[in-house]
Amino acid sequence: MTETRWLDDVEMRAWLGFVFTRDLIAAAVGRDSLRESNLTYVEYTVLARLADAPDHRRSFAELAAVLEWSQSRLSHQITRMEKRGLVARQSVPDDARRTAAVLTGKGAQVLDSAAPSHVESVRRHMIDVLDRGQLTALADIYDTLLAHHRRPETRDEHIS
Repeated sequence: MTETRWLDDVEMRAWLGFVFTRDLIAAAVGRDSLRESNLTYVEYTVLARLADAPDHRRSFAELAAVLEWSQSRLSHQITRMEKRGLVARQSVPDDARRTAAVLTGKGAQVLDSAAPSHVESVRRHMIDVLDRGQLTALADIYDTLLAHHRRPETRDEHIS
């Protein structure tokens, strides 16, 4: 049996720092978004990922992959957003069995209106708190972590 490699003080600070700040920052930006534009953090994220897609549409499979969500979670979220008129479901033209999420005109207007306050909130709760060197180091760290976790063999390791 392999001996457990417990986290040392620096490793524990790094891990807990990530866990707590990620949750705190996302919650703060989410509260600001809800107050300023009546959008949840999740709704803003979905709208933004649709807005940056060609024709403001993505298949459910593609959107789920971009968001790194399950298709089930995405389907429930799209249903809620459809009721608000922010997105619509459409069949994928070359495969009627597949569905795409499409940003509606109302969704685009809401996103355009929300974007300035969203960016200001992100700045206030994270970007402007760090100096340029810290921000560059953090961006490099996240690039490394994302590359590691998006490798197909890494995903397979976590599934088994």
